[in-house]
Amino acid sequence: MNNIWTIFRKEVASFFNSLVGYIVLVVFLVLTGLFFWVFDEHVLITGKANMGLLFQYAPVFFIFLVPAITMRSFAEETRSGTIEFLVTKPVTDWQIILGKFLAAAFLVFIAILPTFIYYFTLADLALDPGTIDAPNSPELLQNFSPTYNTPLDNGPILGAYIGLFLLGTIFAALGIFSSALTDNQVVAFVAGAFISFFMYFGFSFLSNLESLTSVNLTIDQLGLIAHFESISMGVVDTRDIVYFVSVLALTLLLTRLVLNLKRR
Repeated sequence: MNNIWTIFRKEVASFFNSLVGYIVLVVFLVLTGLFFWVFDEHVLITGKANMGLLFQYAPVFFIFLVPAITMRSFAEETRSGTIEFLVTKPVTDWQIILGKFLAAAFLVFIAILPTFIYYFTLADLALDPGTIDAPNSPELLQNFSPTYNTPLDNGPILGAYIGLFLLGTIFAALGIFSSALTDNQVVAFVAGAFISFFMYFGFSFLSNLESLTSVNLTIDQLGLIAHFESISMGVVDTRDIVYFVSVLALTLLLTRLVLNLKRR
């Protein structure tokens, strides 16, 4: 356990010692803030007290930003040769992988944490609808249907936050797996983003193909988006939890297999 903790601290410190780390966090918060409060159909325009926009766009941003967090995990150590030094220490492959994964998961949590400001702000607006004025534009006014007098539905919001964190951890594991495949950080980033994109959107796209109509529901359930949307309804189904844990465990297992193969 001490070895995992040591690797965890090393990875977190390395992230915050680099400019890339801060850029990733700032970009995520700026993008979610813009889509939630500024861009067309944002909550101030629609007048609807819900967090749907955050959970609609945040997973898409994570697809590209989480691989930026994990691309250095093994790629940089392989390129610089420090991975060989690390494996000669009294640590197992699993301790190395888990230390790096837990660090990435912690950084995902750090990225999500400031978005609670959106929740508290929207909850405050729900109690004080007078702070929001109807838009002047006739087109926007047609879509303006204030619901700020009603309290926020905390069940789906909590479920969506849990789902978003689980998504982030899956993307982190996929990013670490991609980083273990290569010694090039750019390749690791592209591979991690592509695999994450496919796992989130790919199965849903395949399930809509006419040639796969007979098994479309089964295919759809293989993708991340179906389980994220399910848990975002506020009901934490054990099937969704089992799915997330299974994908996570399989990805980390594949990472260990890659490391073993690269040693031969």
